[in-house]
Amino acid sequence: MSVYLVTGLQASGKSTVARLLAERFEPSAHVEGDVMWKLVVGGRADMTDDPTPEAARQLELRYRHGAMLAQSFADNGFTAVHNDIILGDHLRRYSKLVSHRPLQIVVLCPRPEVVADRELGRGSSAYRSWMTGGRTLLDAIEVHQTWLDATRRIGTWIDSSDQTPDQTVDEILERTT
Repeated sequence: MSVYLVTGLQASGKSTVARLLAERFEPSAHVEGDVMWKLVVGGRADMTDDPTPEAARQLELRYRHGAMLAQSFADNGFTAVHNDIILGDHLRRYSKLVSHRPLQIVVLCPRPEVVADRELGRGSSAYRSWMTGGRTLLDAIEVHQTWLDATRRIGTWIDSSDQTPDQTVDEILERTT
């Protein structure tokens, strides 16, 4: 059994790809970062351009709980697929939170304009709080892209711009098994 972490920008396809990837294994579990985020119902502090110490603390807590849940599933015979937005030094630290091996880190990195199209297509407002000071959606995505670009290249990086989710899963399996 393995632990997979599927990460990337908002609207890069993480949740869809992670669910499809988990469905390729038996038994398997899908640990969604959005579910970890929604667990805090009172006093939630979200990340912003200038995050508060509480927002940073809650983000680390979310990552730690997602990793613990993935670890628990793997320790009990499941292939665990965890998806969340984990970039920069957080990605390096994540690999220390999960002791189960193999740990497969997959970074989805479609082109920013593809992320923008996907964001608009899903009717989401994931980037709304980043569209301040005259920023467009693409500007907000570019801010996040700089964090992705600064992330150390560990794991398997996939430009999924021109792939269907199933094709992305196929590539993940080809490159990690």
